[in-house]
Amino acid sequence: MSRTWIVIPLFNEAPVIGSVIRDLLEVFPHIVCVDDGSTDSSAEAARTAGAVVVQHPVNLGQGAALQTGFEYALLDPHMSSIVTFDADGQHRVSDALAMVRRLESGEADVVLGSRFLDGRTKIGALKRLVLRTAALQTRLSTGMNLTDAHNGLRAFNRDVVAHLHLTQNRMAHASELIQVLVALKPRWTEHPVEIIYTDYSKAKGQSLLNSVNILADLLFR
Repeated sequence: MSRTWIVIPLFNEAPVIGSVIRDLLEVFPHIVCVDDGSTDSSAEAARTAGAVVVQHPVNLGQGAALQTGFEYALLDPHMSSIVTFDADGQHRVSDALAMVRRLESGEADVVLGSRFLDGRTKIGALKRLVLRTAALQTRLSTGMNLTDAHNGLRAFNRDVVAHLHLTQNRMAHASELIQVLVALKPRWTEHPVEIIYTDYSKAKGQSLLNSVNILADLLFR
């Protein structure tokens, strides 16, 4: 039996998480949200929308939330793959489905989303520069020819998930994940995805904040 679990790190996204989950449930019936110490009603909204919710008592960071989600999904003996999906509405369900289909076809063990393989994503000049620089640094340090090293939309088969043990709790988890994949040597590919920078995400300052975090990761790692 083939079964995909969607893993969503969740922190203070109460206004949008319900609609994100409802859209996903039309295609993916198995969703776990890891509420990472939210101070709003995110956990309740996610549970009401139909997701399983696992809660951290305090905020540990996105890397820790992903690892908890991996461990939860692995408890399901029928889980064949997982998709990591953002809670703020920036990812498309259709992209996630296409990535899972590439796993199920046997083409790859890992499918990584990239916003730079087609022209759908509208992105500011500063963030584009930061992400391009991060991808270049990743290629030079790991040998993986990635075009987008910090994209949260990813799909992994069960064997790969079983070997993912993230220890970097915050933004550095993205770089750690690539290092783990280099060591595992799975068959991997990138898939074109669209990142939708909504008024909601822009109002929260996520685009600029993530750029700063990525730069800090590059400078201090």
